[in-house]
Amino acid sequence: MLRSINGRANLYKLISRSLNYKLLVGKLARDMALVEIQETPKWKKFLSFLGPGFLVSVAYLDPGNLETDLQAGADHKYELLWIVLVGLTFALIIQSRSANLGVATGWKHLAEHCRIEYPKFVNYCLWILAEVAVIAADIPEVIGTAFALNLLFKIPIWGGVLLAGLNTLLLLGLQRYGIRKLEVAIGILVMVVGCCFWGVMVRAGPNPKEILTGMFVPKLKGDRATRDAIALLGALVMPHNLFLHSALVISRKIPQSLDGIRTASKYFLIESGLALFIAFLINVSVVSVSGSVCSNPDLSSQDKAHCEDISLNSAAFLLKNELGNWSSKLYAISLLASGQSSTVTGTYAGQYIMQGFLDLKMKLWLRNLLTRCIAIAPSLVACIIGGYSGAAMLIIISSMILSFELPFALVPLLRFTSSKDKMGHLKNSLKVTLVSWFLGFCTIGINMYFLSTSLMGWMTSKQMPKFASILAGVVFFPMMMLYVALLTYLTLKTETSARGSPHLVTNNITTTNSIRTDGTGFGRESSPSGNQISQEIEVDVMVCK
Repeated sequence: MLRSINGRANLYKLISRSLNYKLLVGKLARDMALVEIQETPKWKKFLSFLGPGFLVSVAYLDPGNLETDLQAGADHKYELLWIVLVGLTFALIIQSRSANLGVATGWKHLAEHCRIEYPKFVNYCLWILAEVAVIAADIPEVIGTAFALNLLFKIPIWGGVLLAGLNTLLLLGLQRYGIRKLEVAIGILVMVVGCCFWGVMVRAGPNPKEILTGMFVPKLKGDRATRDAIALLGALVMPHNLFLHSALVISRKIPQSLDGIRTASKYFLIESGLALFIAFLINVSVVSVSGSVCSNPDLSSQDKAHCEDISLNSAAFLLKNELGNWSSKLYAISLLASGQSSTVTGTYAGQYIMQGFLDLKMKLWLRNLLTRCIAIAPSLVACIIGGYSGAAMLIIISSMILSFELPFALVPLLRFTSSKDKMGHLKNSLKVTLVSWFLGFCTIGINMYFLSTSLMGWMTSKQMPKFASILAGVVFFPMMMLYVALLTYLTLKTETSARGSPHLVTNNITTTNSIRTDGTGFGRESSPSGNQISQEIEVDVMVCK
């Protein structure tokens, strides 16, 4: 009994010390940096939360996704639209878990939780895998931007690859004017992508009844349809997006009471739902345009060849031949907007990943330059040697890498959001936990199947020498064993006692102070150091600048 009283007294002291320290050191900086929440009227309050979901939704509209949509429509018309609907519903549930983690645990996002939870070696492995995922996601964006510049200004593909990183620096320059300006800019780019494809869709004139049937009547005809459905699902949930969403929500000045955090979680869910609904409509329009054009019985032999092996580049010529030159230009503009917006969010995700796993900050322009240099190297080689087909193959390889990487972000996210130690009263309910893990395992299974079948098809190809196939098998199977072993460790590892915000785990504390707690675990015997607290303040000021 005495130990319990002393423990509670120590807990109050630690909370008081931390809050007072942060009030003195960081209140002014944070108040200037965080986005204020307008309490009334409700529509203004909702607008205060609008932004993070649209930055996250960009990943569902990147050039890699657009190419997958084009192929699905060309091969199966509207029959796989239900896969897009199911996939984005899955994505909303998983993304909402990511947002909840950032809101409920104070100032800690997913990468920071991984640093606290796992041993150094595992932490470094997860960091490397996350960085590789960012680079892999950047490759289709580089190539998509290069294709768009070629279509609009006749710039050679290799020249477009070199220019791809420079124009992104202009968008990143908006960070100087605050996170809200960047959110507005990305929102405009998303709407540009949408308006361009919706305009082309009106010109293509797909049958609305067939679209609705494809959306709500599940159908898979043959192995190719199954393969394309798996590719569609695998392209939807991006690993770096899970890190990004949990960090972006920290930019709001949320009252640190249980009711305040629950309200914020509700608004972020609605906001994410709106953003992903717009992304869904855009994906539907891409599939519908491709399906409508390629199902035309009067297609020329050249256009039929484009439909059989459609890519980001060949789609432009197909639209030009069938719908007119302006359709091709709209497509190119949407491709450029998609590539640029995806690059900005990818750079932010990479910054949060580096800061979270390593406690290391880097200027965004430098971060973008380094990421782009690494992504440009294979893109440039593929474009020079392989031309358009080489660039298209590189997009497929990057999709395989992202499929490989996804579980290493998804499993920690589901572990943390189902933890009472970290989430307190806002941990996933039993139903949400079961649904989330079910969706998580389905997504992981789909991605592993896609990865395995793609690699096996490559190794058993007649074009590949027998010796090379054997060597690839010798390398591949041990890697898969390590892959499964690491995933098993992440899933079953005993959790540390690091906690989230104290008011979420202590019933008697109901502070409504807008100063955030640090989320490092006040249940521990020692308080966070002054250096640690000041570092966290600097990190969050950097995030919101």
